[in-house]
Amino acid sequence: MLRKQIIKPQAEPPAPTPGEIDIAAVATVLVTSEDPEHPIDHAFDDHRGPGGTRWVAGEPGEQTIILAFDTPQVIRQVLLVVEELEVTRTQELQLAASADGGQTYRELLRQEFNFSPQGSTFEQEEWAVQAEGVTHLRLVIRPDKGGSIGRATITSLALR
Repeated sequence: MLRKQIIKPQAEPPAPTPGEIDIAAVATVLVTSEDPEHPIDHAFDDHRGPGGTRWVAGEPGEQTIILAFDTPQVIRQVLLVVEELEVTRTQELQLAASADGGQTYRELLRQEFNFSPQGSTFEQEEWAVQAEGVTHLRLVIRPDKGGSIGRATITSLALR
């Protein structure tokens, strides 16, 4: 079961794709907020393509997701899927890793996604990273760099 800070009933998560880190088995997920209809659990399930389940922040503004690993991990690849069907916006993501229990972080990557319901609504990225001894992985999401009020969203986040 995915361990997290928000207390609510949890469903049994699916088995991870071979080669992926089983987040539910090795980490606690910390999240600043979640929409009850779109909990953080959805970011780690197997519904990844267009129309898949997704996490949506429970409130507008910058959001943070932290994976606090039970034991240090080696991360070589990050897979991220984001879908936005309703709002034109530029969502910025910053991924950082900590090897000292979350005291300090080293930025691994920063990426922007441009969404437009009339055009681009789906983004899928696979990034190669070099991170060893990772105790915490932090994803900071700015839902709209243009300053509009919006809610962050992620369809899928997977690690290898």
